[in-house]
Amino acid sequence: MSLNPILAEVLRKNIVESCHRGSALVVNTLGETVFSLGDTNRLIYPRSSLKFFQAIPLVESGAADHFGLSKKELALACASHNAEENHVVTISNWLDRIGLNGDDLECGNDLPLLARAAHQLIARGETPGRIHQNCSGKHTGMLTYAKYLEEETRGYSEYGHPVQRHWMKTFSELIDIDVNTLDWERDGCGMPAICMPMERLAFGFAQFANFENIKEKRANAMSRILDAVRNYPEMIAGSDRCCTAVIKETEGAVIVKTGAEAVYGGVIPKMKLGFVLKIDDGASRASEVALGGLLHVIKAISSEEEKSLRTYFEPSIYNTQKKLTGRIRPSENWKM
Repeated sequence: MSLNPILAEVLRKNIVESCHRGSALVVNTLGETVFSLGDTNRLIYPRSSLKFFQAIPLVESGAADHFGLSKKELALACASHNAEENHVVTISNWLDRIGLNGDDLECGNDLPLLARAAHQLIARGETPGRIHQNCSGKHTGMLTYAKYLEEETRGYSEYGHPVQRHWMKTFSELIDIDVNTLDWERDGCGMPAICMPMERLAFGFAQFANFENIKEKRANAMSRILDAVRNYPEMIAGSDRCCTAVIKETEGAVIVKTGAEAVYGGVIPKMKLGFVLKIDDGASRASEVALGGLLHVIKAISSEEEKSLRTYFEPSIYNTQKKLTGRIRPSENWKM
């Protein structure tokens, strides 16, 4: 890995105490670079930022309509959710409708991402289940697709299962590279996590901004996914989460999706742009700040929106006494 530029700085008082390096890339629908910082030729694991792409076959095939999926459920199919009550209840009802339950999910048992939700679960004397794992919406979507295909639901998360082959084929066609040739390893939730060129991922996100060269059925599916996320941003992540806050604050003008190890991907439909950023050390506190820097430099958000999102884009740091000790800010490399 080359020595990438500093994208976020951590200050204690007015002194830089720590910093985070990374790379960022913005491309148009032709794949042409609009903005870049750092090594954008690198290979990365997109992790959960891939969920928009993984949901396409669910809609394109007719499975979503066959099982009467709502926009809220489609948004959850793309989510890394907090396991708040609205997430858990919606997924539970969805599973029941397709004749399955939480035990059919192949993600592991996990506490809710949101500390408040985790504390409430423990206080009720409940045991964390698979449905509380932040990827359970994606898993439910893939179970739904497996049922529609009349394939074996057990093993749906394995690399060679038809459900996995279908989204990889769809993704390959969108980014013009054979995903089957890429290295992979299991993700945190058990599904295949592919390793791919950063610039191809950015190009993939840009495809959500312009459907002119995409066949109608797929274009409609991609449009419906964006519409679901735009209408139910609280389902894509939840309370106190950057993804939800950005989509809600911009009223869907900027659609973003995080991935583990400090990845962000997104689409800006009106500007017909797609983007990806990756923080080298995997710190999410830096990826959110870098996201703010990126959206600012390409003028994708207004000053009012930026101010409202300051909690994520330039967060304050407090100690255990709840006293202000510092902040995290975008580096000077964003000021061009």
